[in-house]
Amino acid sequence: MSANNVTSRFEAKLLRPAKPGNGSAWAFVVLPKDASATLPRRGRTTVEGTVNGHPFRATLEPDGQLSHWLQIGTALLEAANAAIGDTVVLELTPVKEEPEPEIPADFQEALAAAPEARLVWSKTTTLARVDWIHWMTAAKQPATRAKRIATACDMLASGKKHVCCFDPSGYYSKAFRAPEAEDH
Repeated sequence: MSANNVTSRFEAKLLRPAKPGNGSAWAFVVLPKDASATLPRRGRTTVEGTVNGHPFRATLEPDGQLSHWLQIGTALLEAANAAIGDTVVLELTPVKEEPEPEIPADFQEALAAAPEARLVWSKTTTLARVDWIHWMTAAKQPATRAKRIATACDMLASGKKHVCCFDPSGYYSKAFRAPEAEDH
């Protein structure tokens, strides 16, 4: 994928998620719409950047409002000398080439059992693979995920290189959104 090399610079407040999950502490920021608009796509997008001058590389998630949000873990918070509630300076640039997504083990097993699907998968673009995996892993229930994996194998085996009926931005389907921020 050829990304535009526009660097966005903006300030944002570090928010604490209301439901952080798995007990680990992390923060997030929602990108301003004008910063998100410089990115090559509304779905998952990998960027290189800095928080308060400290470099990082991460994949932005769609927020369902045609923008993105960024999860910031404790290691990056410490390195950037920042804490939840602080306003930080971020600089973001899309990567020149989107990295290959990690293929979940359950989907790897399904592909191994479906040679026709595996062949088409091997001929899809990196961005199409990102969308396929995002569609599967976005399922909230194990049964839905299993159904999506089976459906993906069927669609791939029939020659479809892109997941159909999937809005990677979450805007039209309301499938994705930024975490809810904890009240201060």
